[in-house]
Amino acid sequence: MAKVTRDDVARLAGTSTAVVSYVINNGPRPVAPATRERVLAAIKQLGYRPDRVAQAMASRRTDLIGLIVPDARQPFFGEMSHAVEQAAAERGKMVLVGNSDYLHDREVHYLRAFLGMRVSGLILVSQGLSESAAAEIEAWEARIVLLHERTEAIDEFAVVTDDIGGAQLATRHLLEHGHEYVACLGGTEATPTVGDPVTDHVEGWRRAMLESGRSTEGRLFQAPYNRYDAYQVGLQLLAGPDRPPAIFCATDDQAIGILRAARELRIDVPGQLAVAGFDDVKEAGLTDPPLTTVASDRQAMARAAIDLVLDESVRVSGSRRERLRQFPSRLVVRSSCGCA
Repeated sequence: MAKVTRDDVARLAGTSTAVVSYVINNGPRPVAPATRERVLAAIKQLGYRPDRVAQAMASRRTDLIGLIVPDARQPFFGEMSHAVEQAAAERGKMVLVGNSDYLHDREVHYLRAFLGMRVSGLILVSQGLSESAAAEIEAWEARIVLLHERTEAIDEFAVVTDDIGGAQLATRHLLEHGHEYVACLGGTEATPTVGDPVTDHVEGWRRAMLESGRSTEGRLFQAPYNRYDAYQVGLQLLAGPDRPPAIFCATDDQAIGILRAARELRIDVPGQLAVAGFDDVKEAGLTDPPLTTVASDRQAMARAAIDLVLDESVRVSGSRRERLRQFPSRLVVRSSCGCA
């Protein structure tokens, strides 16, 4: 059976191959509604499938968007990836996902691979952009958008949430329950200091503590971002003689690990220990007790990132401040903090 071509579609629709191309690619020139319907009907009748490889070679761009995340196994990054995929699908694009595993060389590997595929753009969720990754980005003429984290290493658009303000909301809420102080479970020693969300969560906790006249000295503890290692840290922290009355965790995954450690040590939450997290992953509402946390609008952030990648008009901007799109955070109150 002969392959159906664009000429066949044009012949059946009674129009030119250029008009067929405009319909398939949704531009660059407008097509009258009646003509568009005839072309779409011909495409359906003939079972025509556009040659995406040929289109990509002609335009030097594919219908693909690259997305690099630290670890899609973690609920926050998995949910963020899904939101980006949905937003891309609304624009007729597909998403390629690469996991850097918090390793700089793997991040560079995926940067080279995706940019070499001539993706329409690339969305990068990085945990501290390395010099080699920044150099790789500068070497390619590609649309790059930073998501979830900003960095001074490259002058690109960034879509973030109000991490400092959200952490202040959670810490203040715990203090309003009358606790003497709130401890903080932050990141590791390797956590970068500029634009990193966990660093900003710690800063928000610090500001809320100092505003209330409480000291932060000796009350910040290091832990990896995942629940499994945070659980091990929690066992040591909660079993010690100076167990804190309340803990703000920089991520929900850490908070889930703390809740598990508290249950194993028979520490009542929230009666003997109040806990709050950050991210509002779906599991946060299913923990025992349900986790008080800080939410960000991941769907809106994903759509903003896709718009910035695909629409040149929204990328035209002057100052660096205008290149930062910050979405508000909101406190989601459940019972792990002591609220009914």
